[in-house]
Amino acid sequence: MGIAKDILHIFEPNPLACGQAVLAMLTGNDVQKVIEEVGTERETTLLQMRNFLESKGISMGKCRKPVSDKNELPQFAVLSLETPKCWHWSLYADGRFYDPEYGVLEDFPPSARRYYWEVKSI
Repeated sequence: MGIAKDILHIFEPNPLACGQAVLAMLTGNDVQKVIEEVGTERETTLLQMRNFLESKGISMGKCRKPVSDKNELPQFAVLSLETPKCWHWSLYADGRFYDPEYGVLEDFPPSARRYYWEVKSI
């Protein structure tokens, strides 16, 4: 399966499902289907994210990397951001940020600390 050919933005279906929305955008799946497969409509762990992606033919880098400038990001990356409210999952794809809470952005969503894992189709 691999990474979706066209990334379409999806808002998180509830304030705790940012990870599921990122997984849905990255794979082109319906977010409700992702929630069922991951097994939770609440926060997702790194392990849940990694396992879901691998089951869809996508590898996720083993090490998180800090990032401060979008020019440091690879073509596709899953982001972990410390936002004003909580830690938050987001997606970077082909020069744009697809954020489940804020929409499609040209730069990072509001965040104090930022990390990423590169993702690639296997």
